[in-house]
Amino acid sequence: MRHGHGRGRRWGQQLECRGFRVTAARELILEILSDTDSHLSAEEIYFTAREENPSVGLTTVYRSLELLQQNGIVNKFDFGDGRAKFELTEEFSSKPHHHHLICRKCGRIVDYTDFNEDEKLYVSKAEDGLQSRYGFDIDSHIIRFYGTCPECKK
Repeated sequence: MRHGHGRGRRWGQQLECRGFRVTAARELILEILSDTDSHLSAEEIYFTAREENPSVGLTTVYRSLELLQQNGIVNKFDFGDGRAKFELTEEFSSKPHHHHLICRKCGRIVDYTDFNEDEKLYVSKAEDGLQSRYGFDIDSHIIRFYGTCPECKK
């Protein structure tokens, strides 16, 4: 049996305060995502969930992922071709803050964490400028860089 490392309660609070029940399937999906460093497709999550609970259906996985994404618990990387991948948002993940490098050809997603000082300064200035211009209090960001990975360039 999986254990949510104390996160299950936080996930439950996040869903319940928005009027959603914490079902066994939703909790299992969150545990699967918390136990991996990979970005998983709905099908990969489904097959992993079925190993533990054969009653979990693919439709349930899709609906749960959509709900979790809409509620800021899961990030969706949608390539528009049925290859969407998912990960927990930073607030619910044990991963360090990271940005993403995404290959448009193969869909590979690289977590980018080794920020240099120029990059940190640029993001900080961008946040300050946006907050000042729009009066918006920014508390987090997600940056995605799209291109072609080294394998696809060969």
